[in-house]
Amino acid sequence: MFSGLVEAKATVLAIQPEPAAVRIVLQRPELMDDVQLGDSICVQGCCLTVVAVDKQSMSFQAGQETLSRTTLGQLKSGHSVNCERSLRLSDRLGGHLVTGHIDGLGKVASRSDQAEWSNIFIDADVDLMRQMAPKGSITVDGVSLTLVHVDSTQFSVALIPHTLSMTTLGQLGVGDPVNLETDILAKYVQRQLLMAVTLN
Repeated sequence: MFSGLVEAKATVLAIQPEPAAVRIVLQRPELMDDVQLGDSICVQGCCLTVVAVDKQSMSFQAGQETLSRTTLGQLKSGHSVNCERSLRLSDRLGGHLVTGHIDGLGKVASRSDQAEWSNIFIDADVDLMRQMAPKGSITVDGVSLTLVHVDSTQFSVALIPHTLSMTTLGQLGVGDPVNLETDILAKYVQRQLLMAVTLN
């Protein structure tokens, strides 16, 4: 489980093909000096397991299902990714509860920059939009954000200067795909409502 508060950006050092997957090798951020084999790291919003680690790098494996349903399949050497270590029970929950299981892809529809701030509008599937509400939470590429505008096919988020500089969201442009995870509480509410309708 994660909070959606990105700890560091990491550079992709290599994408290595494997028989049934790829190995993603990332530069290990300095503050992640405690990362160990088997740890869970949220990479661009995707929960991945550390399969190799040394002083300079940490590696993960991603199968075809993950590559086809997330932006990880588009990664190349030199790209930057958002990284967050899994939560400890004693940690403050500054963002919201994030599982690291991507629900779907969105696409940047427009971006408006005002001084050091940015407003970004993202198109998403109608099924995902049903789990969003203004002032609710959304995870975009692993970043916990507050929803501003929400309609049937699109939502917007307002990005402060800190978020723009400390995460990969500052690099987003129109047409770019993003990994989306809706609020886990919204999923349970929707499920209960559907069950209630079915039973009636």
